[in-house]
Amino acid sequence: MARGGVKTLTLRPGRDKSVLQGHPWIFSGAVDRVDGAPESGETVAVRSASGDFLAWAAFSPLSNIRARVWTRSQDESVDAAFFHRRLATALNMRVAMNIRQETNAMRLVHGESDGLPGLVVDQYNRWLVVQFLSAGPERWREDIIRQLVELFQPEGIFERSDVDVRELEGLLPRTGPLAGRAPVGPVEILENEIRYQVNLVEGQKTGFYVDQRFNRSRLRAYAEGREALNCFCYTGGFSLSALAGGARSVLSIDSSVDALRQAQENARLNGMTVPETDWLEADVFTALRKLRDQARSFDLIVLDPPKFAPTAAQAERAARGYKDINLLAFKLLRPGGLLFTFSCSGGVSMDLFQKIVAGAAQDANADALVLERLYQGRDHPVSLNFPEGTYLKGLVCVKQA
Repeated sequence: MARGGVKTLTLRPGRDKSVLQGHPWIFSGAVDRVDGAPESGETVAVRSASGDFLAWAAFSPLSNIRARVWTRSQDESVDAAFFHRRLATALNMRVAMNIRQETNAMRLVHGESDGLPGLVVDQYNRWLVVQFLSAGPERWREDIIRQLVELFQPEGIFERSDVDVRELEGLLPRTGPLAGRAPVGPVEILENEIRYQVNLVEGQKTGFYVDQRFNRSRLRAYAEGREALNCFCYTGGFSLSALAGGARSVLSIDSSVDALRQAQENARLNGMTVPETDWLEADVFTALRKLRDQARSFDLIVLDPPKFAPTAAQAERAARGYKDINLLAFKLLRPGGLLFTFSCSGGVSMDLFQKIVAGAAQDANADALVLERLYQGRDHPVSLNFPEGTYLKGLVCVKQA
């Protein structure tokens, strides 16, 4: 029963191991009972079957992840001061990383890995974009917003909680200004001396793929003198990085005409002259087949598709999509050419992804070597106790002669 008015979630016998090891998720199948009728997002005491205290966690009555751990310290209160401490720690860690020497756009809070499960905060120059992805942060949203204003003093805070995962928490999508001044038009950011305009209101994710910053710099280091193909180019991050690295040409493909327009504007913003014919609005799968049929070839190909498999249950279907585009890429790649291929699907591990790419190379009759394994940038850290935080993985492959 609830003790002293504290609402309690009690685990089944033998189901406390992951919590003791520091994993922040408690699945519904591990729960024996819930006492005290907690509301969505309310803090509950998590106890073992024998009654031992394990953690304070945010309760989510509709999600398969029934609770997300805030802290395993029984003496630590989950209140406004708690969020101030966690947010300040996240900020100080980014400052210590010297990320601002590279960019003024980065992830400031990366959910579980920063001890704030379900909360994402990205910085774009003087603006913050926030996502409340689960019931816990949603319940504390007003306190979190106040702490963000106090700690970061932004020009404004904009919410982009327009993601499908909220539905699993019984939450409706929400977008709009939360504090300060709403951005009027795109916000300009600087990354490794390249300028980008970012649409915080309607852009993908929170406006830009800040998690690919390091990988864009790696591509730039390989690009000199190469003819490149950038698939799923969005607003041109890899395209502009290739051009900045001395690529002879870049053909950029995306299905969104709005994204391509912004990519072209970003090129002009940096004084890069790119022919109109090098921006192609098309379905990438279809476009790759047409390029193959036209006997086109490239020295450098980037595959950065959207999420094919949000969960492991969808990995088999996603594998077919990944294999298809990688097989076509190997066919289009010249001997000695480089393939930068990525998966942002949480349900696809690095091991599985490499097996998929290896199968694609084999079916394309291509011998290839892995030069580098790539992950999300260091402003997207991964807790040792939360391997699910490693969602972005990539390979740099060279096609042998």
